Amino acid sequence: MKDKNELIYPELSYKICGLCFEAHNKLGRYLNEKQYCDYLEYLFTENNLDFVREVPLPVSFQNEKEKRNIPDFIIEDTIILEIKAKYIVTKEDYFQMQRYLNSANKKLGLLVNFRRKYLHPKRIVNANYSHEEKKYNANIINRLRNYFKH
Repeated sequence: MKDKNELIYPELSYKICGLCFEAHNKLGRYLNEKQYCDYLEYLFTENNLDFVREVPLPVSFQNEKEKRNIPDFIIEDTIILEIKAKYIVTKEDYFQMQRYLNSANKKLGLLVNFRRKYLHPKRIVNANYSHEEKKYNANIINRLRNYFKH
């Protein structure tokens, strides 16, 4: 059994955070979210990370309208990265990440606010994560990855 204090995906999350720090150091803290995402997309490509950007997640429940949940990045089909550029991260931002994690059935999300003087990436764990990935989820992600090939 795994230790409760053991980090989830430590190598990949460390690499992602390092690239976020690199982007913050280069670009500063006064750009908008899309500009940070553009530069991170470049860094992910340069560092050979497999990712999709702003791809709608599958619906979470019957009769939910499509394209309700669109995270900034899903990296290596493992970690959801959500970028913010605002004075303070709110509870709503955490709830948004939880929706993404539940909809995509991912274990870990990183919430990074670029507006602050120093970056403090927040690791958000999906308490509802199921080891048995939703069957339609993997198919949709793969189709979307091919469609939005970077």
